[in-house]
Amino acid sequence: MIVIIEVWNNVWPYIVAVLLFLVLIVIHEFGHFIAAKATGVRVNEFAVGFGPKLFSKKIGETTYMLKLIPLGGYCAMEGEDEESSDNRAFCNKKAWKRFIIVVMGAVFNLLFGFAIVACILAPQDRFTSTVIAEFREGAVSCESGLQVDDKILEVNGRKIFTTYDLSYAFTNVKDGKIDITVKRDGERVKLNDVEFTTSEENGMSYLNVDFYVYGIEKTFGNFIKETGKTCVSYCLVIWRSLIDLIGGKYGISAMSGPVGVTAAIGTAAKESLINILPIMALISINLGIFNLLPVPALDGGRLLFILIEMIFRKPVPQKYEAVVHMVGFFILIGFMLLITAKDIWSLITG
Repeated sequence: MIVIIEVWNNVWPYIVAVLLFLVLIVIHEFGHFIAAKATGVRVNEFAVGFGPKLFSKKIGETTYMLKLIPLGGYCAMEGEDEESSDNRAFCNKKAWKRFIIVVMGAVFNLLFGFAIVACILAPQDRFTSTVIAEFREGAVSCESGLQVDDKILEVNGRKIFTTYDLSYAFTNVKDGKIDITVKRDGERVKLNDVEFTTSEENGMSYLNVDFYVYGIEKTFGNFIKETGKTCVSYCLVIWRSLIDLIGGKYGISAMSGPVGVTAAIGTAAKESLINILPIMALISINLGIFNLLPVPALDGGRLLFILIEMIFRKPVPQKYEAVVHMVGFFILIGFMLLITAKDIWSLITG
């Protein structure tokens, strides 16, 4: 009995992580589903999970299914990937309707991320600003020009909206010095080479924040504003991470695939289920943004072809589009397998 309890204690956080991924994917597919129904497209199947069918029920024209493997789901529309003579087929709808259907998956992920961020901020009595209130004992950044009541606007040329932006901007700075633009007495002031002490963790260098910031009174207006700003910060972190990865600031070792993310969620869940909310919000927003990239096999790739059709008033032949998506799919799968192998190796080697 004790062995069973110990196994369960080790396993349940990862079950939670898998279910969270399932929720995010189903929400994405539900966005496609709602948009398809709203624009008059025939939806043949809506499935949660993959593999053998556990349960199915046909309601109207759509068969709803629950499948064994909880690693995804899909919304199968008539004429989505093939020709169809049905007037209600996806392929026979106007370009703007197809655009809405394709984009709504990502939109639902972004809206869900916004809702999670709202849930995270709702219990807080006050919010945090980016205005310096006081310096910690032994602070060194004040010796480089930072002052109390400075509002931090930019770090190394990147806009700062929340303290979350600051945390990211202070990551992987090699020499402990950064350029900071502040708002002081109503004017923009640029401070070059502001120095901080540094620490290192997992091969990455971090600046130690040596100041405190003012709190912001909690009102309904501030609540909505801070929720929106935090979501913008999450979006910027994702976008900047992608740019930094392409630019070589981070190596492949800094990336994580499903295995690595599942492990991170599992670790957070062991401490507290509340701890997984920020991760879930970030993943949901990440899923929304990533799917909008103009990459073949992703929603963004489909949107690109629809935009080309809308501009030139003529669709790209489906056989050519199918080839592009297939090549993109295999490239994405190969890249994912590489990242997954890296994640598994990291877990094995500790």
